[in-house]
Amino acid sequence: MSTISERELAATLDHAILKPELTRAQVDAELAVAAEWKVFSVCVRPSDIPHAVERLSGTGVAVGTVIGFPHGTTSTATKVAEVRQAAADGASEFDMVVNIAALRSGFDDVVVDDIRAVVDAAEGKIVKVILETSLLDDEQIARGSRLTEAGGADFVKTSTGFAGGGATVPHVRLMRENVGPSVQVKASGGVRSFADAVAMLDAGATRLGTSGSATILGEARRLEAGDEATGAVDESSY
Repeated sequence: MSTISERELAATLDHAILKPELTRAQVDAELAVAAEWKVFSVCVRPSDIPHAVERLSGTGVAVGTVIGFPHGTTSTATKVAEVRQAAADGASEFDMVVNIAALRSGFDDVVVDDIRAVVDAAEGKIVKVILETSLLDDEQIARGSRLTEAGGADFVKTSTGFAGGGATVPHVRLMRENVGPSVQVKASGGVRSFADAVAMLDAGATRLGTSGSATILGEARRLEAGDEATGAVDESSY
């Protein structure tokens, strides 16, 4: 996988634009990064969806957003309302945070019903379920992955990037092992370099969430051109 091309890698990236303090000018700068590097999508704050859709029109970059973010503790009805509003605003992918407390408590029916309601509200659009793996043990990660599939979601995702930990290779492998071929794995949080990206893809992820897209793809471009790797790391990436 270390020979992956810039174009192939870009097709796996969801460029994260989620920090609460970002100004409109900073959001616009990140949208420009996404368009320049031709990433698969941006993942923006819900209030930024209409603006992102307008700015990225014609670029081929999809617009996704977050649901129940970042704690997953909103009611199912609230998550459903968020999805419907986001879809009306033009979002095509929804990264929902699982009810973490219910998952940790062993309330599997609550978890599945919450996911299924969001999937139904998405009406065929892509739904990714964020487990927040840094708050879970291996049994909970494995079970959460299986419950994600039971709820009908398209992806199981590691992290929000805002809970003090992010994706790890062992967790990505564990998630991949606990879902069938119809469910993909997204690694997010702490994917800061080309090496990080390749490691996550090798572990079984097919989509990567990062705010460090330019650094990661810049390294891919250098390697594809036959230049030596710089080992560049975007330390501010989430």
